[in-house]
Amino acid sequence: MSNALALVSQDIYDTRSAFDAVLTDKSLSFEREAGFAIQILQNSEYALGLAMNNRQSVVNAVTNIAAIGISLNPAKKQAYLVPRDKKICLDISYIGLLDLAVASNSIRWGQAELVHKGDSFQLNGFDKPPTHGRDPFSSDRGEIVGAYVVVKTHDGDYLTTTMGIAEIYAIRDRSESFKSGKKSPWKTDPGEMIKKTVIKRAFKMWPKTDRLDHAVEYLNTDGGEGINFDSKPVTDPEILPRLRQMVDQAETADQLKKIWEEGLKAVKPTGDLTLYNAFKDAVATRGATIRDREMSPETPPDDGNTIDEHQPGQPETAWEEQ
Repeated sequence: MSNALALVSQDIYDTRSAFDAVLTDKSLSFEREAGFAIQILQNSEYALGLAMNNRQSVVNAVTNIAAIGISLNPAKKQAYLVPRDKKICLDISYIGLLDLAVASNSIRWGQAELVHKGDSFQLNGFDKPPTHGRDPFSSDRGEIVGAYVVVKTHDGDYLTTTMGIAEIYAIRDRSESFKSGKKSPWKTDPGEMIKKTVIKRAFKMWPKTDRLDHAVEYLNTDGGEGINFDSKPVTDPEILPRLRQMVDQAETADQLKKIWEEGLKAVKPTGDLTLYNAFKDAVATRGATIRDREMSPETPPDDGNTIDEHQPGQPETAWEEQ
């Protein structure tokens, strides 16, 4: 073992107390994570050189493994130690972000994918995952036109967020990492960053967890990625009462569907999942009432506003991106 590796390895093992003090996932083992960290630095002379020049960055990175609750285990592909901006940083993959969301009980399941020009992609309406048709064995699926993440909540709902590539690149161009002109994950791992960008937007719609919030905040600041979205506006407390009043006044499935579609235009920009769920529940309840009334033998004569039997009594529009 070289002298440099021995010094850095001792720095890593000296973080044991700090690691244990901030550990959020008790399944993580300090010995294993320390071993993974040393192996990563041992396999890269460049990374080891940066670690020697900024030994505190290695200590910080290892401590963040515990604080966030993510593993350097290469088999899991959740996180890595990477040289960035003259220091060693903990880098969390898009897989790691989704794993954190599941482990912290924000969601039950999630998947992020790139969409290429040669693919077919279709949103399938309310509470259904999208359909993404592609040939995984094709060597030429065309240029990337966008990305999406679909997750399933513990209530059984599917939430889909989509972003076009122009919007993603606009965010990339504002990031400090890309603007620096230096080595950036946007240049070395563009597909990974595209997926992470759509996840970072989507996670604001998911039930909140400290671990996931910490991970995203870390990536945008100390992690050096610098992806920042506009802060979420404060939700107008009058939105939900106003929407509920409109829902209660709906007499037909067509009217209800229109209210749903128009209401989403007010709900989406807030990024407020509680507001969304309350609005969705109100629409579903009203839809059931309308269906029951239509099916009842005591239904009054048709006044020209009856429900088409082929139309559902609840909205079909997907909860897409904010």
